[in-house]
Amino acid sequence: MSKTGLQREQRKFTFLLLAPGLLTIIIFTSIPALTTLSYAFFHWKGFQRGSFAGFENFHRLFSFPFKDQFLMALRHNLLVFVGIFTLQTAAGILIAYSLYRMIKGQRFFRTVTFLPVIFSLVIVGYMWQALLDPFYGPVNNILHSIGLDSLARTWLGSTSTALPTLVFINLWRWVGFPAIIFLSGFNAINQEYLEAARIDGASEGQIFRKVMFPLLAPSMTIVAILTFIGAFEWFDLPYVLGGSSGGPAGATDTLALMFYRLSFGSVDSGANEIGIGSALGVLIFSIVGVGAAFGSKYLRSREVDV
Repeated sequence: MSKTGLQREQRKFTFLLLAPGLLTIIIFTSIPALTTLSYAFFHWKGFQRGSFAGFENFHRLFSFPFKDQFLMALRHNLLVFVGIFTLQTAAGILIAYSLYRMIKGQRFFRTVTFLPVIFSLVIVGYMWQALLDPFYGPVNNILHSIGLDSLARTWLGSTSTALPTLVFINLWRWVGFPAIIFLSGFNAINQEYLEAARIDGASEGQIFRKVMFPLLAPSMTIVAILTFIGAFEWFDLPYVLGGSSGGPAGATDTLALMFYRLSFGSVDSGANEIGIGSALGVLIFSIVGVGAAFGSKYLRSREVDV
């Protein structure tokens, strides 16, 4: 068989291997997504589609009473991204570096670090709800017992502490994921670079800051992009702990929660606005897609510079 014929057979074999996965993505992801996006351009009466509406649903989304809800939810998503990325990345790097320097027990502590990631989100939510109960929760009871009564809070019931508390719970659950990614980045660093730095008289702190940290750029790209996508699609934890309205008083409301309320109704109002909800879905899709694309391009350009 000629070289050209062999390459043709390899391409056919590769396509056959990829075909089941591609079909699954097209049928269960691409087609439903495109269908949902098309809903934004029609009038809706309940779940019954009406006539073509053009951009009317987008106009209504940026008008009273939806505009204020949208801006507040968008602000919360931005704050969540900044908070999660800053705290989770910093904690993940520190944990990964500790595991990297660990001689004995690395496998055990690596498992312990990653364990919360595989917990059910519903279980995690209700567990922290019990821990943070203002009357019977152990967190406030410990603060009272050591004389720090002023620090006791209704953590999930106050508009000033609800969102930071959810960010902390998310940090507790997900920090193991970036930690493992950064640990892989540390392990991928060529030891010759580190030995050369030590020979030149660099301290461990200088080696970490000027050699190891810059070489974590590929891992940082992965963590940053996934954190951005997760922050702007944040739904599960706010829904479990604050309900579809983003309680208390909308303090934990997000774009995904607003999309859910508009599309399927809420406890406060059984009415749904599928057209406006789909318009919001288009905006969420655009924000996530454009942000992830530009962020990936920028961060990968820094990898080349490193």
